[in-house]
Parts: sequence; C-alpha cells; structure tokens
Amino acid sequence: MTRLLIVASGTGGHLFPALAVAEALPDSWSVRWLGVPDRLETELVPERYGLITVQAGGLQGRGLQKLMQLLRLLAASGTVIQLIRRHRIEAVFTTGGYIAAPAIIGSRLSRTPVVLHESNAIPGRVTRLLGRFCTAVAIGLSTAGPRIPGSRPILTGTPVRSDFLNRQELPDWVPRGDGPLLLVMGGSQGAVGLNRMVRAVLPDLLGQGCRVVHLTGTNDPDVGQLNHDRLVERPFSDEVPALLQHADLAISRAGAGSLSELAVCSTPSILVPFPQAADNHQEANAACAAEVGGAVIVHQHAPGHPTLANTLQRLLGTRLGLPNSDSSLLPKMRQGMRELAERDADGQLVTLLQSLVD
Repeated sequence: MTRLLIVASGTGGHLFPALAVAEALPDSWSVRWLGVPDRLETELVPERYGLITVQAGGLQGRGLQKLMQLLRLLAASGTVIQLIRRHRIEAVFTTGGYIAAPAIIGSRLSRTPVVLHESNAIPGRVTRLLGRFCTAVAIGLSTAGPRIPGSRPILTGTPVRSDFLNRQELPDWVPRGDGPLLLVMGGSQGAVGLNRMVRAVLPDLLGQGCRVVHLTGTNDPDVGQLNHDRLVERPFSDEVPALLQHADLAISRAGAGSLSELAVCSTPSILVPFPQAADNHQEANAACAAEVGGAVIVHQHAPGHPTLANTLQRLLGTRLGLPNSDSSLLPKMRQGMRELAERDADGQLVTLLQSLVD
C-alpha cells in the first residue's frame, strides 16, 4: 500500500483537481487529506478520505496579526511532519494556495517527495516562493512555467472530474427547442457583476429564440426578476458537465478550474475575468484560451454597455437566424478549446507521483 498525503483547501479551483487525482489513483494507494476548518473540503472530502484540519492562512495584515498567522503556518508545518511520520507517508501532493506552504516545508524537512500542481497562468505567491523546494512542479497552463523560478515545471494540464470526460445526457429541466443553448456560469465569487451585465442582454436573446441556463451563484440579489419559458436560473448545478457538453456557447469567469472544464468539453466561451482576482490571474488564464481561438474575452462592464450584446450577436448570429452571420465562428472556437484541453491530466499526475515512490 502506497501512502499519499493530499494537501488542498479552500475553493473548488484547489479542491477539484486534487479530488480528480485522488480518484485516479490505483487501489493500492491510500490517501489522507490535510485541509482547513470551515472550508469547502469539510463538505467534499470526509465521505471519501480521512480529513485532518489545521489553521493556516496568508500572511496579510501587520504586526501582531501577521505574527499570529506566521505562527499558525509554522504549527501547520509541524503537523505535516507529524502526519508524515505517524502514517508513514511516502509522497505529498498539493494544489497550491497558502496551505501548500506547510505542505512543502514539512515535506522538505521530512525528506518526503512533494509534488506541487499550479493551475493558473500566473502562479500564486506560495508557488512562486516555494516551488523551487518541491521534488516536482506540475502546471496546468504553459505560460506559468517561466514564472516559477528555480524549478523545471512539467505541463500536465489541470485535472477535472471524470464526468466532464464522459458523454452526459442533457438534463430534462433544460429548456427545449431549436434555439441555441447559452450557459452562464457566474460562480460563487464575484458573480453579481457578471450576472447583471448578462441580464441586461437576455431579453433580446430570449426574444430571438435563445435558450439560457443561468447558474447565478448563491449571493445574487436579482434572481427571479426575469421570467421566460426559455430561461432557467439556478444558484448552482451538479450537472455542469452535461450543460457544458450540450451548450452552443458559455459565458464564464476565467478561473483555472472552469477553463479546464470548458476546454475538455470543447465549449466555445465568452470569458469575463474576475476584476479583483489576485495578480489579475484570470485575465492571463483567459488569454491562453483566446490565443488558441477557443474564447473571446469581454471585460466586466456596466449593464447596458454594448460589448457583451454585440459579441453574443456575432457568435450566435447563425444559430439565431440573423442575416450576414459567419457560421464558422463557433466550430473554430470548439476546435480551439480542443487544442487547449489536456484530457489525461489526472493520469499524468498519478504517473508522476508513482515515479517518485518506485
């Protein structure tokens, strides 16, 4: 039995790739998971893997607050060392974020191989500072490589759940009809600004026959203001793989996880980078998709500004029956997304981990 410690916490962008790797491991591997209390992992991980939690966070603030965070970081590194020794851990896998710091420090002091996976085009602070101390660094997008000093990153892509790789049936609650299907994914973070710019263009689109599924996130105060038989609003859905596979076009934030899911489903996309993302990394993620022709970038703007409306009319014009439309646009974007996709990212990472313990 090969014993692995996974260290991943916080948002789906850190958790879902780690879960995909865990699910791809052979039965001969045993997994323990280190996370943080009151984060998403406490909902997703315990039913499948043994979860241990520690207090860990970034070094924000000043004075006493920063000192307390540093002490927590050092304590978390001690916990990693204890876990490695107590459970005879043979390798550590982390997906970045602040909890990766104690994972890397503890692994280094314990002389245990550690693999760090960085999904974003602009690596996070911990990756930039500590990537050089990892046994191996894997990246989801090639542009991240030169931004991780002292390491030789391996391009693997970012793992996605197996449901995104297998063909899914369209859910029966999705509006039926001949019009194009538009999927809007605001996400739980920063969704309101995107949702409002989308809602401003929906009346015209729905009137032209477009079908719309709008996943609004849970913090949207404007849900239910627009009613139409070709519109479905939901805070979230467990059936995103099916929605992406059947959508003619998606509007989405540009987090690395979302981008990977869009790519493996070959979904043409309008990407609206979250303006407050750290280091503006969503802009860099979106640029990777735009460069291969898989996506168009539209920056967040006030409702009523014409940019999003014009972009939708240009991309969906043929499906909406508009005159002088270019029918080649969406097929070219699908091909671009296929070029961006790494469908075996989880397998590559499992192979990498296996090579370190053999």
